[in-house]
Amino acid sequence: MQTEQMSLITPKWILTLENDDLLENHSLLIDQHIIKDILPTTDARETYPSTKEIELPNQLLMPGFVNCHGHAAMNLFKGLADDLPLMTWLEKHIWPAEGQWVSEEFVKDGTKLAIAEMLKSGTTCFSDMYFFPEQAADVAAEYGMRGVFYGPVMDFPTPYGSGPDEYIEKIIKAHDHFKHHPLIDIGFGPHAPYTVSDEPIKQVRALADQLNMPIQIHLHETEFEVIDAVEKTGHRPSERLRDLGLFGEDVQAVHVTQANQTDMDIFHKYGVHVIHCPESNLKLASGFCPIYALQQNGVNVALGTDGSASNNDLDMMGEMHTAALLAKAVAQNASAIPALEAVKMATINGAKALGKETEIGSLKVGKQADIISIDFNDIACTPVYDPISHLVYSSSRSQVDHVWVAGKLQVKNKQLCHFNVQQLMDMSQSWAEKIQASK
Repeated sequence: MQTEQMSLITPKWILTLENDDLLENHSLLIDQHIIKDILPTTDARETYPSTKEIELPNQLLMPGFVNCHGHAAMNLFKGLADDLPLMTWLEKHIWPAEGQWVSEEFVKDGTKLAIAEMLKSGTTCFSDMYFFPEQAADVAAEYGMRGVFYGPVMDFPTPYGSGPDEYIEKIIKAHDHFKHHPLIDIGFGPHAPYTVSDEPIKQVRALADQLNMPIQIHLHETEFEVIDAVEKTGHRPSERLRDLGLFGEDVQAVHVTQANQTDMDIFHKYGVHVIHCPESNLKLASGFCPIYALQQNGVNVALGTDGSASNNDLDMMGEMHTAALLAKAVAQNASAIPALEAVKMATINGAKALGKETEIGSLKVGKQADIISIDFNDIACTPVYDPISHLVYSSSRSQVDHVWVAGKLQVKNKQLCHFNVQQLMDMSQSWAEKIQASK
């Protein structure tokens, strides 16, 4: 039986990421929110003759990007403080700005702006660690965007709460509110080893086990973080978190620019996922995540953009490109992280890191229809010998043509379907004027 919500998509290529094959002359059928079929186009037209067909000549159909780390509302701080080392950037600029401006309204508006940018550049699922996660999740739910929202846990007060107990209470409340939502998950976001003491970390681990909630933490972001921890405690931050029992397959460690064999062995043993944010790390001069060595040691590595205040964009195609090139230089191996592996880091590896590999991250019958198309009708992508190579080394986010999240068309012919772009731009400029006037 066919429904009005069925669509047959016919591109030139389909990259399923279920294997390393690149399908040509195939079509994909969306039925409501799931992938119903993938089959040769001639068979598809015979099998589903009355289904609406969307023809995408010279385009690549693939899973949507999974942005595994960011701070969406910080889009409203984009360009506020640049060209500074991490701690100066945080302590002198970002934390004071957050103390003055972050509120439920700020988070809602900033998240809306970020979701629009992410959808236009092909991201169909994002992971967000920021204040007021319930409000951010409300915006994602309203616009049909898939997301995992990690409420921050820190030892000190912020506009979000007075300390660890209040943060944890609010995160659990958000989890209870969204626990049956098909697109939204809530997790714990202990900020970093240097901002969270032992007892809150133990509490987060116990509650995550009890409520089946994921955990995300900034870890080994800079050399100073590791040196300082060793001088004060005699242990690397990864060893401390291991000893506190935090690590497990539901934990994502973000940044990890400093990783020795001890760290890699710990991550592998406990199934910790590493989230690589190459452009943010480069801009803040935080260091280089050794992603090739991590993968050689059996650690799943996925990609994130970080927030727009330190990147300054939410462009997963750019992150793929940077990650692939940077990995070769760090490993001193031109074969490290080939194009296909970079694509996996931006899709199926991210789905695994978020515990969603059975739902998203590849194109497979029965999975959620989180799908994007990349338009190679562009002078920068001519000629095409290998579309996967072009995807990583030649393409840009302006070539994202169509985007579906859970079968809902979000971007059509490079245009957002459900946002008033002018209103978004006016809103963000209004925030900028207020923030600038207060400096």
